[in-house]
Amino acid sequence: MSEDNKYTFENKEYRDTYRHTVSHILAQAVKRLYPEVKLAIGPAIENGFYYDFDAPFSFTQEHLDALEAEMRKICKEKEKLERFELPRAEAVKLMQEREEPYKVELINDLPEDATISFYKQGEFTDLCAGPHLDSTGRVKGNGIKLMNVTGAYWRGDSSKKMLQRIYGTAFPKKDELDQYLNMLEEAKKRDHRKLGKELGLFMLTEEGPGFPFFLPNGMILKNTLIDYWREVHKRYGYVEVSTPMILNRKLWERSGHWDHYKQNMYTTVIDDEDYAIKPMNCPGGMLVYKSQPHSYKELPLRVGELGLVHRHELSGALHGLFRVRCFTQDDAHIFMTWDQMKDEIKNVVRLFDEVYSTFGLTYQIELSTMPEDHMGDIKDWQFAEKTLAEAITEIGKDYVVNEGDGAFYGPKLDFHLADSIGRTWQCGTIQLDMQLPERFELEYTGADGEKHRPVMIHRVVLGSIERFIGVITEHFAGAFPTWLAPEQVRVMPMTDRNIPCAQEVMKQLTDNGFRATMDDRNEKIGYKIREAQVHKVPYMIVIGDKDEEKGIISVRNRKTGETTPMELGEFIEKLDYEVKNKLK
Repeated sequence: MSEDNKYTFENKEYRDTYRHTVSHILAQAVKRLYPEVKLAIGPAIENGFYYDFDAPFSFTQEHLDALEAEMRKICKEKEKLERFELPRAEAVKLMQEREEPYKVELINDLPEDATISFYKQGEFTDLCAGPHLDSTGRVKGNGIKLMNVTGAYWRGDSSKKMLQRIYGTAFPKKDELDQYLNMLEEAKKRDHRKLGKELGLFMLTEEGPGFPFFLPNGMILKNTLIDYWREVHKRYGYVEVSTPMILNRKLWERSGHWDHYKQNMYTTVIDDEDYAIKPMNCPGGMLVYKSQPHSYKELPLRVGELGLVHRHELSGALHGLFRVRCFTQDDAHIFMTWDQMKDEIKNVVRLFDEVYSTFGLTYQIELSTMPEDHMGDIKDWQFAEKTLAEAITEIGKDYVVNEGDGAFYGPKLDFHLADSIGRTWQCGTIQLDMQLPERFELEYTGADGEKHRPVMIHRVVLGSIERFIGVITEHFAGAFPTWLAPEQVRVMPMTDRNIPCAQEVMKQLTDNGFRATMDDRNEKIGYKIREAQVHKVPYMIVIGDKDEEKGIISVRNRKTGETTPMELGEFIEKLDYEVKNKLK
């Protein structure tokens, strides 16, 4: 982080410090206006902050408005934030005098050797490890927004008291806050759960929480996406395999999943032996490689799999297609020699670049390095990290370093996609693995005739088919580009007289491989057009008496709303070009 950006929101540490300070300003405002309320905790979080309170009343929008006004006053007062420490007994006494039982409990639960620190601003003092800004005047009052109130159990324990959690956000400038609030409003309109229902893509039921049902339009979208995935991977030299969904305990013990991931796995017993439904494709991929001998001449070997995996997620974490219990992972495992590593990483990044640009998604790359809890030789880790960094730099890409956040078996590159309204999604990953080839004793015969251990890349480009469908549904706001749209053309005769002509147009379109439907209901054409727009159909063809006389069709474009008279052959050529070139 450059010195110029040290005190800006580009620096996560500063951003969190700023918002943590705002959470204390909220707590101070609550104590001023409602002194009977008891304080719990108030951290900074990804998009803002929250503070938990024990209040004898329910916070309403009127309360939030009053608190926002009081927070702006506190900012104008420019109260200095002063840190001080107390011995345990004095700290407990201070919080007991202030009648803050939750703070007393927190102090009592701290380790014996813990430093107990407080922050004071004006008349307000809070137990806190910090850090904070040096003054409430550093916070821009008009950049604060209290968002909503929810229930939250004290310390996340359902056996303890339910508190009220006030969520808020804060920015150093009002226009940045306005931009964020506008993005949230836009995001509500784009919610893939809402659009998924309206467009007939998928459904979720009480009978299968976290197990999505794909409906006819959703299956068209999913299969079109998979067809594209296969076409790209074929061009980049991948072969495709399919591994079983259920494999025995010995395999998962060998891979390490039984010991480290069992709480997220669904298990069963077959013929008195333990089995597990696969939560990932990797161990099966190892068995595929091991099933026959390999020579250095075959490497790199790029093996893709669209594997259906199951993971036990907590019910509270489930969210539409973004967090499910059953999904199709677009995995690939690349087996290679150490000296092929850099070129293979470049090849994968080029593939990612092509796929993401097809959907109009930009990305930032993050390099995650060796964690404290790692396996393998440090020299191998250093070589792998250096290779990843050089590969990215040599193809003209930038990256940021995420220290110590690599997988235990190797460093990785994460691809954070930015959608059309600026939100980021972590989808693609390239992970180097020096451990699984060792655990499964994978080998290849080198040019020297000796056996050698390959190194391996795990990588996903979409992440999961289901989650990526959720991402692009919101990215396009349900208005998918023509090549991807479940329904590409809707043909609408103006009267019953025009139905035979419309049927012929339909036949021509479907014979040319396009997804077309016909709306021949006895409704006004304006109503039919509005309904097609609601369903976000890229093209609407209107056929009336004059169109038939002239031997043309009237083509309405979803993007522009304009209607253009065209010959059917001309329209088919246009549609064909748009679909083949995957225009956005």
